[in-house]
Amino acid sequence: MKVLVTGPDGFIGKNLLVHLGEKKDIEVLTFIRGEAISSLEKKVKSADFIFHLAGINRPINEEEFIEGNSDLTLALCDSIRKAQKNIPVIYTSSIQAELENPYGSSKLMAEEHLKKLQAKTKNPIYIYRLPNVFGKWCKPNYNSAVATFCYNILNDLPVQINDPMAMIKLVYVDDVISGFLRVMTGGAFENIDPIYQITVGDLKEQIMAFKESKNTHITERVGAGLTRALYSTYISYFTPQQFTYSLVKHEDPRGVFVEMLKTKDSGQFSFFTAHKGITR
Repeated sequence: MKVLVTGPDGFIGKNLLVHLGEKKDIEVLTFIRGEAISSLEKKVKSADFIFHLAGINRPINEEEFIEGNSDLTLALCDSIRKAQKNIPVIYTSSIQAELENPYGSSKLMAEEHLKKLQAKTKNPIYIYRLPNVFGKWCKPNYNSAVATFCYNILNDLPVQINDPMAMIKLVYVDDVISGFLRVMTGGAFENIDPIYQITVGDLKEQIMAFKESKNTHITERVGAGLTRALYSTYISYFTPQQFTYSLVKHEDPRGVFVEMLKTKDSGQFSFFTAHKGITR
């Protein structure tokens, strides 16, 4: 199976390529910004499935919204028509498509191009209007507030919040990719689940708690849900040096006892040494 991914060097694209690379029966084709439309047409013709992830969300000029979102999607639709075969397409749109702003309007126009293709050719189209997506390889000060908070808090940089009570909706990138792959392998199209909700203030406090746990050695409950996903994202911004932390060594004539990590309700991890002739 040949799978074409547009925008493979973006945040979601990088995560998708890792998962596709684990499948031995998948050959991945990519289309990146700057490639000629003739290259897109050639790759579309040989593709069996398309992930259309390419897009513009923070351009220098507003005109780039149309070029990178609407016009590129139209070129993709034209390439599918020229290929004269139906090729399923997953498109990453945005909840901004419901709003009247330049970015949202360009994403809505892209959706309309795909819907027209589907209406005329019966080409399978799956449109995901994603809320704020977070996870590893998400760019701070670009893709997501989660990425910005994680990076800044980890590196002792200021975090600016206008309204701490503002509610935001989040989806974890691994859940997004799981939904994509389910459709690619013949599963039913469903909205990405779960969608988490948290206030901006609580988001900051949770990430601050991750940082503080390095000092207290008491870990947060990171076993499931949003806390697990946030913690996984937080540590993805560590440098190798930031993974280390100091431990308190309790020593007496019997030997050494060291607590490495404590949990709030599941005990702790520790080790001890015993000198020769000492029984513990």
